Amino acid sequence: MMPKWNPVEMADWQIAEAAEPHLRPIADVAAGLGLSADEVIPYGKVIAKIDAAAVLARLGDSGRRARYIDVTAITPTPLGEGKTTTTLGLVQGLGRLGKRAMGTVRQPSGGPTFNIKGSAAGGGLAQVVPLAPLSLGLTGDIDAITNANNLAMTALTARMQHERNYDDARLAQSNLSRLSIDPARVQMRWAIDFCAQALRNVEIGRGGPMDGFTMDSGFYITVASEVMAVLAMASDLADLRARLGKIIVAYSTSGRPVTTADLEVDGAMAAWLMRAVNPTLMQTLEGQPMLVHAGPFANIAIGQSSVIADKLGSLLTDYLVTESGFASDIGFEKFWNIKCRASGLRPDAVVIVATVRALKLHGGGPAVQAGRPLDAVYTGEALGLLEKGCENLLAHIGIVKRSGIRPVVCLNHFHTDTAAEHALVRKIAEAAGARFAVSSHWLKGGEGAAELAEAVIAACDEPNTFAFLSELDEPISSRIATIVREVYGGDGVSFSDEAAAKLAAYEADPVTARLPVCMAKTQYSLSHDAKLAGRPKGWTLPVRDVLLYQGAGFVVPVAGDIKLMPGTASNAAFRRIDIDTATGKVRGLF
Repeated sequence: MMPKWNPVEMADWQIAEAAEPHLRPIADVAAGLGLSADEVIPYGKVIAKIDAAAVLARLGDSGRRARYIDVTAITPTPLGEGKTTTTLGLVQGLGRLGKRAMGTVRQPSGGPTFNIKGSAAGGGLAQVVPLAPLSLGLTGDIDAITNANNLAMTALTARMQHERNYDDARLAQSNLSRLSIDPARVQMRWAIDFCAQALRNVEIGRGGPMDGFTMDSGFYITVASEVMAVLAMASDLADLRARLGKIIVAYSTSGRPVTTADLEVDGAMAAWLMRAVNPTLMQTLEGQPMLVHAGPFANIAIGQSSVIADKLGSLLTDYLVTESGFASDIGFEKFWNIKCRASGLRPDAVVIVATVRALKLHGGGPAVQAGRPLDAVYTGEALGLLEKGCENLLAHIGIVKRSGIRPVVCLNHFHTDTAAEHALVRKIAEAAGARFAVSSHWLKGGEGAAELAEAVIAACDEPNTFAFLSELDEPISSRIATIVREVYGGDGVSFSDEAAAKLAAYEADPVTARLPVCMAKTQYSLSHDAKLAGRPKGWTLPVRDVLLYQGAGFVVPVAGDIKLMPGTASNAAFRRIDIDTATGKVRGLF
């Protein structure tokens, strides 16, 4: 049992650092899951990768399946809801009740870690540890995805240069045929795992004929790369290899898709990802196992831990807790209609995380900014504002209920909350047909999550009627409209001329016509407009583009002004991160 630290007096990184001498050896964590030594690939004493192929081959036909719980949230605000912290707290709470439990979470991206949001390790007494390795590259998966993505771009731009400079006879000497790539229809971009807005739009190939093909290009953050989505969606190494070859990097001048297989780079990309296909095994502050794999953003990507990690977890424990990115309209909707299709797993319970503070903001409370003092309404009782803000919570309860599951609302407790505020949210949630629990896992760890764990156990024992929102034989445009009306609460959808033309082409192809829909829109509102908090009404979703992620296996409607490369703020976290040269420890992560 870990010592008890006070998160009111200690920063997250200080708690994580103090915990390191008390961590269980990763071999013991693995043995507790029933894994053999041959199925564990150590990365030091407290981190390992799991040989996914070996475990799935041994247990895949065993008939075992854990109770499966997804953690989602209300619409996020700058105040935060603590969704990852709740995921960790729930795993610890289930452990305190004597249940065999583990979790699957996404690997933190360097973008938010060094920017505003911070690492995705949880917080207080509900964390994945050790924090510094988790936040700073871990076992190299995101680096491998970056390299695989950029290898494809290297192959593409080199091929374009060679086709410009060489005639057909010279190309044939290298066993190359002319692909006639259209520089105006390059779909792929370069990747870097930082919020580097200066790289959103660049010109490459400047110089002479030997300096590459001159054209407009750009970067997206690594976690928005289709290669990341492929890792998240793949069921095993063979499936990963097959999906990589289907990635469309560009189109020819005649409109034919040009894939990584056409460039003969898909095999080399798979070689970069050989180790990344295996999830990383870590632990909570209280010693429960955690699998870290794939991710993270749900506003511009799939926003889920991997299918492989969840399949492994379902075979290794009795309660498996996973987390979906951002709110239920984004992360849970993709978990529900994309990930569950791919994995074959069905949830037994869904947790919606909310806080009193965030609900007040949705009720019309004053604007907030990270690092600045909060207005008194967020630290004092304001029942009218809270009740108005619960309209956002009700929208998310409705979304989860639409999937056929009765949700568990978790009110993530803050010390400034009052009993009357808790009672009001409980009354509203239960009147809407949800279960309700207050959890103080940030302050008390698993002990503070006991009420939540009991509510989740009860929810898992309750039959549900889980069903997908739409069938894949419905037109893509119809399925997009259904998401807008029945999940977001909008009146309908409008398509730009470019988006409409692409949709028509996708719907005419019998393969792409049946791909799931992976929406890209702001996470800060149920609508496309980040300024519309609460439960906006009377709006139409504008779709400006529709991308085809053929390797990952879905189409991506791009709504509003959402960007695939976030920006770094003026008061970024990197200003406070450093090392202690005497101990070699990292300071300032959060």
